Amino acid sequence: MPTSAASPIAVPGLRRNMVTICAMTATIMQALDTTIANVALPYMQGSLSASQDQINWVLTSYIVAAAIMTAPVGWIANRFGRKRIFILCSGGFTIASVLCGLAQDINQMVLFRLLQGVFGAALVPLSQAVMLDSYALHERPKAMAIWGMGVMMGPIMGPSLGAWLTETYSWHWVFFVNLPFGIFTVLGLLVFMDETRKNRDLRFDWFGFAALAVGIGALQLALDRGEQLGWTESNEIIAEFIVSIVGFYYFFAHSFTTATPFIQFAIFRDRNFVGGCVFMAVMGLVLFSTMALASPYLQNVIGYPIITAGLLLASRGCGTFVAMMLVGRLMRYIEARTLIISGLSLTCLSLFYMTGWTDQTGVQEIVTLSIVQGFGFGLVFVPLSTVAFLTLPNHLRTDGTSMLTLMRNVASSVGISIVIAQLTEGSRRTYAVLSQHVNPFNHAMQMPDVRSMIDMGTDKGRAMMDVMVNLQAQIIAFSQDYQMVMIFTLCAIPLAIMIGSTKVALRKQQLAPEHAVIE
Repeated sequence: MPTSAASPIAVPGLRRNMVTICAMTATIMQALDTTIANVALPYMQGSLSASQDQINWVLTSYIVAAAIMTAPVGWIANRFGRKRIFILCSGGFTIASVLCGLAQDINQMVLFRLLQGVFGAALVPLSQAVMLDSYALHERPKAMAIWGMGVMMGPIMGPSLGAWLTETYSWHWVFFVNLPFGIFTVLGLLVFMDETRKNRDLRFDWFGFAALAVGIGALQLALDRGEQLGWTESNEIIAEFIVSIVGFYYFFAHSFTTATPFIQFAIFRDRNFVGGCVFMAVMGLVLFSTMALASPYLQNVIGYPIITAGLLLASRGCGTFVAMMLVGRLMRYIEARTLIISGLSLTCLSLFYMTGWTDQTGVQEIVTLSIVQGFGFGLVFVPLSTVAFLTLPNHLRTDGTSMLTLMRNVASSVGISIVIAQLTEGSRRTYAVLSQHVNPFNHAMQMPDVRSMIDMGTDKGRAMMDVMVNLQAQIIAFSQDYQMVMIFTLCAIPLAIMIGSTKVALRKQQLAPEHAVIE
């Protein structure tokens, strides 16, 4: 039997339940912090006396640090033991969160956010590996449904919770909220989690890690700052793309020619895992890009206050919650690829109707489409998280979870950058086209009813017309963005053929659960 870094399947009972709860709290902490700080940035900017460019580093520093440190999670856990690293990262993330809340200037805030990203990078992949090891194969759809709630609900609920904490208390509580969850997680893991085997013979591939870190870090910087600096019009962004390409080139060239590569490429020999990586990238791109569009649409176009917008967005989380409650049982009877296709189809349907949103769109339609979209996400995420590790050997599981997390994070950054860049350019382009028709020769402008409300001969009239044209330009640009994401999702549906049959494997394990552990 192959030597595994994984621990045996935990026996159902108090110990397994407590480990599950601790893994969930760690997941929720990290998932929340990807979005919870966004709404508090304007408040931080004044309190920390930072410029617009400086305050953006509060987000950028966390994203870049987390992206770089996600890749070596598998090696670190296998070398030093999963329990030790999980506790260290949970404690470090909690302390860094408190330090962020206590920061007195922008330099301290960026430093502490870097630390938060370094420690937080391991929380999601380690929690998923722990959940996979704690449940037999036939129980994993249920386990991944529980774990997926934290991963999916965190980013969705983050803006709402961040807005409420900032409005009710202060921006400091956006970070202090992690303290009780962090203490509970560390104590629970200390008491209830078993340590995995340590492979002291592992040697760290420093060159491979450095090359990958440079590639990922430069790419994340370019994606995060590209829209702000004008993409290819900025020498900084061009330089970052070049550095990223060089870093990835040296990483792959080195990895394919060394005996001990930094990432175990054996994980990519598993068909189901490769399919999982592809659809995890699709999920990351679609989930986070639609989130990046929904909040500004509700606030800037329709005009809802931030807390109201957050409550409306929370309805998507309700749809996800219901789907995840159902899908664990559905996987016993329906193929994972069928559920994934169904979920992506529902997502496409919701995006199609969202292309018709205007500033007059009602609450009922927003809530209904958000629930449908969230339900679609839930139908995809749980089967995806299950099928990716269905046939992957136990000793590659931690490497697999870190790679899956890395794929989702990079894809989400790419998705957000694309839709925001398209939104900005689309608004500018559409405004230019629409404004050409606002002139004295336009018959509509000469109608008595229009002239009585908007007199283009006055400053007030011109200002009102500018607001109206800008609003229509934004509505059209948002519609184009939703259409682009819809087409991308539609094109991803046929890729489900990459995923093998899961129903047969799960039924076999249900009939013979004693064979669920390969040690």
